Amino acid sequence: MGRIAAYFGATWGLLAVLAGTWHPAAGAGVLLAAAYTTLPLFAFLRAGGTWRRYPTRAFRLAVVRPTLYAQLLLPLVAGAAALGLLGGLFVGRAASSGRWAAAAMLAVGAVVLAAGWVGSRRLRVRAVDAHIPGLPPGLDGLRVAQLSDLHLGPQTSRRFLARVVAATADAAPDLVVLTGDLVDDRAEDAAGVAAWVAQLRDAAHPPLGVVAVPGNHDVYAGWPAVADAFARLAPMHVLVNDALVVRRGDAALAVVGTGDPAGGRGGGPGGAGPDLPRAFRHVTRGMPVLALAHNPALFAPLQAYAPALTLSGHTHWGQLALPRRGWSLASPFQEFAMGGYVRGRSLLYVHPGTGFWGLPFRLGAYPEVAVVTLRAAPEGAEARLVVGEAAGAR
Repeated sequence: MGRIAAYFGATWGLLAVLAGTWHPAAGAGVLLAAAYTTLPLFAFLRAGGTWRRYPTRAFRLAVVRPTLYAQLLLPLVAGAAALGLLGGLFVGRAASSGRWAAAAMLAVGAVVLAAGWVGSRRLRVRAVDAHIPGLPPGLDGLRVAQLSDLHLGPQTSRRFLARVVAATADAAPDLVVLTGDLVDDRAEDAAGVAAWVAQLRDAAHPPLGVVAVPGNHDVYAGWPAVADAFARLAPMHVLVNDALVVRRGDAALAVVGTGDPAGGRGGGPGGAGPDLPRAFRHVTRGMPVLALAHNPALFAPLQAYAPALTLSGHTHWGQLALPRRGWSLASPFQEFAMGGYVRGRSLLYVHPGTGFWGLPFRLGAYPEVAVVTLRAAPEGAEARLVVGEAAGAR
């Protein structure tokens, strides 16, 4: 805490001094901004990384979000101010150079964050075709709508959620899957998720239902309480190291849901960690498998069970991506970071997320409804995943 205090003292202090050389009121304004966006962070840290009381919509929008914006911009603006100050020493205009450098960085940061905010509302619908060798004819053309990483809380735009429901319903899916991180860190948000899932089910009418798996934030929120709320209130199947067999005509598809690594090793009764032997224990040999695993890191160990298709989320594509170059902010940290992958006869699609975490910021990794269509590959053909361009949604 001492080192954190020293960091804030140095950064905010530099900006306050520079602003004060222009006008005393400006310096006081910087100090007020520092208090408003720093004291909540200290309270959060002192409480062990949580809010003692449930953060309401007003609190999240008026306190949490400005605090996050400030912490993101602070090192950039203070760093620019320091460089401007040093550069200005050589021409005798240190203070004004520091102020202009800080102002320029603040303006650039504000524009980028504004663009990211707009991007977080740019809902896209992406067609993904999974060509699967040996897929029974009855499953050919089955449509799965995948939503992921909603991070739904009272701060989530209800208008945006209605657009997600409408886009999903327009896709006319046979099955809707939610691949984790449904709540935004608090178990109290699970009731809101359940109410929204009811709206989604009633609008889309997927004949094979709605299936969900937990993500790391569902675990952080307190999985027993989240799972209990889902079981009581949400009209969906929640799979934790379990399987659900769905049928289309005479053809059967095993939908297998894993636990999440954040839940620790082994699922166990009531646990949320991955336990793949347990997840596949009731899957009939030779039955095609659609695996739902929030964290794509599970794709490698899943290869031992040869699922035809795995759907994941978790990475958000870093919420900043260059899709045409196959790069995202998550790429340096994840082997399976974004888009489609093929390993032998097994396919993986990593969803960019439908909501956002932390700040409403998305550039190049726009919120998505993925419409995954299962295709029967010709005899002897290789498994193939065709990821289409994302189109705008209403």
